[in-house]
Amino acid sequence: MTTRIEALKAWQWNKTHHAFRRQEPVSPDGYRLADMPDCERTARRLALALRLETPVLAPGEIIAFTRTALNLPMIYAEEEWQAIKASHFIHENGNVCNLSPDYASVMADGLAAIRARLTDAPLHQCMKLSIDAVLDLTRRYAQAAEAAGDTALAEVLSRVPAQPPRTFREALQALRILHFAMWCEGNYHNTLGRFDQYMMPYLRRDLDSGVLTREQAMELLEAFFLSCNRDSDLYPGMQQGDNGQSIVLGGVTPDGRDGYNLLSEMCLQASAELRLIDPKINLRVNKNTPPAVYRLGTQLTKLGLGFPQYENDDMAVPGLMSLGYAEADARDYAMAACWEFIIPGKGMDIPNIGAVPLASLVGGVIRRELMTADSMDTLMAAIEAEIQRQVKAIANGIHNLYVIPSPYLSLFFEDCVENVRDISLGCRYNNFGLHGTGIAPAADMLAAVRQTVFEDGFDRKTLLSALESNFDHAETLQHRLKYDCPKMGNDDDRADQYAVRLLHIFAQAVKGLTNERGGVYRAGTGSAMYYIWHGTDMDATPDGREAGSPLPANYAPSLNVKLDGPVSLIKSFVKPALGEVINGGPLTIEFSDTVFRNDEAIAKVAALVKLFIDLGGHQLQLNTVNREQLLDAQAHPEQYRNLIVRVWGWSGYFVELNRCYQDHIISRVELNL
Repeated sequence: MTTRIEALKAWQWNKTHHAFRRQEPVSPDGYRLADMPDCERTARRLALALRLETPVLAPGEIIAFTRTALNLPMIYAEEEWQAIKASHFIHENGNVCNLSPDYASVMADGLAAIRARLTDAPLHQCMKLSIDAVLDLTRRYAQAAEAAGDTALAEVLSRVPAQPPRTFREALQALRILHFAMWCEGNYHNTLGRFDQYMMPYLRRDLDSGVLTREQAMELLEAFFLSCNRDSDLYPGMQQGDNGQSIVLGGVTPDGRDGYNLLSEMCLQASAELRLIDPKINLRVNKNTPPAVYRLGTQLTKLGLGFPQYENDDMAVPGLMSLGYAEADARDYAMAACWEFIIPGKGMDIPNIGAVPLASLVGGVIRRELMTADSMDTLMAAIEAEIQRQVKAIANGIHNLYVIPSPYLSLFFEDCVENVRDISLGCRYNNFGLHGTGIAPAADMLAAVRQTVFEDGFDRKTLLSALESNFDHAETLQHRLKYDCPKMGNDDDRADQYAVRLLHIFAQAVKGLTNERGGVYRAGTGSAMYYIWHGTDMDATPDGREAGSPLPANYAPSLNVKLDGPVSLIKSFVKPALGEVINGGPLTIEFSDTVFRNDEAIAKVAALVKLFIDLGGHQLQLNTVNREQLLDAQAHPEQYRNLIVRVWGWSGYFVELNRCYQDHIISRVELNL
């Protein structure tokens, strides 16, 4: 890290730039007229948001643009929005979100050339207004740089993003501006995609021509990474850090070549030096990935950043193709805000449109059916019927979808300009994803019922009464269910077989379902924030879990279970046919920070990651934690401001999380080698 980067990081870390933020009273009348089309409202709101921005340059600025104007009111009055919600399905905040824009094409053309192709069509006029607003703010930043005597930055800003970048620095600056404006339009969780693929040509050109040394390129890259952390506390999400600023490194290219390159490696190194939460890194790997790549990724894990998250091309690409994605597009997949597979520039998928509460569902069926079930097969048949019923109920409830138009974001998606079509109306792929939450507790419940009731002959009524009373005066039974019954995560088929069956049933339940946009439904193993919500609403369950206790995050063992070790854990979680549940959802493993004591230990963890990939795992994320440190951070947050943890599909600062998320992370099982 250069002295200049250290100074820029300190300027940001000390929140010096927060002094420039302001929340001015703004009347939305200029973009909220009753007869104004929705797309025009969005464009006028973006123009106002960017007009209110004041250029701010840090001392020694390299990559510019810093938020100063706080969020504006939405484009609808409250009564208008309630009327829309009354007759439409609204996903999250109603905005276009969780996509991977095609930055490469927009940068290659330049906004000025794109603007020149626009017509007098109403949507195109909104796109023009949006482009003009972005270029006007860029012009004002260039003037500020010139006034500050920074002619190099002023020259960069005088070219991009209006014109195609010529250098690595211009490309990074263009990307910062383009991405910055998306947040200002109201879009969120839109990722940076396959960063190393579309940025590498600019880097290679500069290195080959001698314009940059590798050290100078690293300084530029770290400056860009710093810019991603500058305003992340202003981005909407469940918690700070849940902002979708992720990048994808490596993986096969659309034509099947290995995409891991010099920039992939530099990104891993830059993240290790900066030790910040953004951008989150997804590392695409496969059976041919060299061990050195895994070791470099494990060096980041050692630092406690909670990334990289690993994606297995050998599972993801054929899995996506089985859902109808073209091979070249499947090979080009990126990740949504957390882990869901999406296609850059071509997908308007909504990969987190709902969740099936597998643990709650299984627990409910057991309560209703156990007294009359004559076998586990009878019980499983009832569970299969309930999964099918709930999946269909979710699908039937999603109709007349309304998404707020986004004329600026539409510039980044296939054929939106050519066909005069807003991205909110769809793109080439319009699939919906469903999470399947609590798979391990669900499997554990079934294993416990099989052993206690169908094998040991335990009285069913007594078991159900204990569940009804939340194990009041049934501590011995609760202990037996918790500690003497098989648990998923120990390579024990007595529990694992039920995870295999449940995920297959879930995948089959969504198979053949289509949505009103012509897309299909995708089953997944993720949980997002549902692991808290679904657990809070659940009664006591036959695995010994008490009412209201949280579920594990994502695809992970139940909380507070005794595990034999990471190898057994991995072997358990690769048994299901994970290609069937390709909406995504990583196996999440917590390691004690004492694991990473030397190079040999790092090599062992890297080998575990490779084992997971080689055995057919789909996604993996590792967290490095220290229980005592986390408890002390709760008691003395001022001393742990820079403590980073993995929450579900994103990393955040531990002391800024709500207490329920802090407690959940503390309760996860720490593994050793």
